[in-house]
Amino acid sequence: METIRHAVIDVGTNSVKLLVADVCGRDVQPVHEESRQTRLGKGFYETHRLQAESIAHTAEAVAEFAKVARGDKSVSIRIIATSAARDAVNADELTSAITRASDLKVEIISGEQEADWTFQGVTTDAKLATAPLLLLDVGGGSTEFILGQGDQKHFARSFPLGTVRLLEKFPHSDPPTRGEFTACRDWLKHFLQTEVRPKLEPALHRETKSHPRSGEIQLVGTGGTTSILARIELKLERFERDRIEGARLSLAQVKAQRKHLWSLPLAGRKEITGLPKLRADVILTGVIIYEAVMEEFGFPQLRVSTRGLRFAAVMD
Repeated sequence: METIRHAVIDVGTNSVKLLVADVCGRDVQPVHEESRQTRLGKGFYETHRLQAESIAHTAEAVAEFAKVARGDKSVSIRIIATSAARDAVNADELTSAITRASDLKVEIISGEQEADWTFQGVTTDAKLATAPLLLLDVGGGSTEFILGQGDQKHFARSFPLGTVRLLEKFPHSDPPTRGEFTACRDWLKHFLQTEVRPKLEPALHRETKSHPRSGEIQLVGTGGTTSILARIELKLERFERDRIEGARLSLAQVKAQRKHLWSLPLAGRKEITGLPKLRADVILTGVIIYEAVMEEFGFPQLRVSTRGLRFAAVMD
């Protein structure tokens, strides 16, 4: 089978990400990966209207990444957009700006497509290819819960829950107060109990009952938050895929990180090894989402994947 170089540019609620990879069937070898925070979802959730400044920054980042992909001799460049774009009343302004800047078309994908591709991408990792998994992809505007094993998905759903969305819903002081933390945590617990549990629990129960000997379901997180939590735990100055994917974070470790992060002012969080400075605000809502899910569904450990949506989109 021939190896072909493809590129995917992923336009998310918080950041724009580039993956250039050599693809041969289900084997994806990253050649170049880059991320640029443009905060497309800033000021979005009251009006569901993307702001002109955020659109401009996003289109500029996409154009620069397209230039990089062409320089890397990619045979194709695909642009996909997720939560903020699909929820926006003025999504056409974003897609037009990106097309003008990059001369490329944009695909706005559904939450179901995002969940499907995320699962496909994560299971390109041989260590996760056959295990029963509950995959959690926490983005800026949405979170995908995907339950499956091998090439079989038993549940896949996208929920309107994300780091930027939660940050805008629960603005906080610097440093955050105990009351602000409690308000965010209580809302999140209620959301998981009323919106997520009724849909996810029957599938979890069926999966456990039908595969009693195939091993316990493992919770795997993908997306920026879990990679950062692993980097903080390992004190990694830079991104190291093998070490990050080897990380196993216990509930106690996630809880300890949440307590530490929520106790610091923004300037203090920016000094933490492994935490990119531009992520020092959204890490607060990212860590609390993972802690809440682990507590609500009784997962003692979180595995980390650095793969997901882009790895599948580049294969498709």
